[in-house]
Amino acid sequence: MKNLIRSFTEHPESVGESYAEHLGTAFGFGWTMLTGGLACLIHGVFPFLCTRSGSQCICELHHRMVTNRRNQKSVASSNV
Repeated sequence: MKNLIRSFTEHPESVGESYAEHLGTAFGFGWTMLTGGLACLIHGVFPFLCTRSGSQCICELHHRMVTNRRNQKSVASSNV
């Protein structure tokens, strides 16, 4: 039972989140990816639509995942 609970908490803890926080973050990323993917599919059929939506989603996700996480780690390490 302990291993089962650990399997749900190990990764979220490794990125500084609780299970619930990680769930919300992952769902947010997933939703952004789905909407960005849909925009890319629409753009493929209708090249005059959604001309920047896919790249904007990628930039947003990169900022949220990489840039923002680096900034959080910098703040956390300076508070120690």
